[in-house]
Amino acid sequence: MRLLYWTGWLLTRILSRFVFRMKVYNVKNVPSDGPFILACNHISLADPPVVGSNIHRVLYFMAKKELFGHKLFGRLIGAVNAYPVNRRGIDRSAIDKACQLLDSGKGLLIFPEGTRALDRDFLPPRPGIGMVARRSGAPVVPAYLNGTNKLKATFFNRERCFIVFGKPINIDEIGEYEDNRDGYRKLSEDIMGRIRNLKASAVLN
Repeated sequence: MRLLYWTGWLLTRILSRFVFRMKVYNVKNVPSDGPFILACNHISLADPPVVGSNIHRVLYFMAKKELFGHKLFGRLIGAVNAYPVNRRGIDRSAIDKACQLLDSGKGLLIFPEGTRALDRDFLPPRPGIGMVARRSGAPVVPAYLNGTNKLKATFFNRERCFIVFGKPINIDEIGEYEDNRDGYRKLSEDIMGRIRNLKASAVLN
């Protein structure tokens, strides 16, 4: 499984960097070791491999449980560290799995919106990421991803393809939010707010 992960990592990295001219900013904000949550906006099915291939850490991520209904595809994404989540409400088993991964020092990719925004602006965040962050105490690295929903346009240089990593939200900051539904919601909204700010700073630059 590790060989499959890194093979996919290398192929996606080559494609994103040399075909779609992917630019990566502030990757130094991603911890070199220990648990962390990478919180990114979601605009394309290509987002998990694209994000994962542009950092030097193994990432785990949630994927909607319907994808695992396709036997071959489900086995494939499971082999590259995906695990199922029920997007209707809060999936307690998926939350527990996320916390277990973080407790063991892994990196976890979470899309706070829960689904793709496509061409729309950001969707409202779901409280799940706030719950995982508050329960695990793992730092959260916000990231803004642009262009993966318009890869053809990036190929012809009509759209920019890039990812910006923000400064981590540390354990002390996360601990200021209440360990309840309201606290999870507020933390999720603040994480999403930082992703919005990364977009704004990228547009200005």
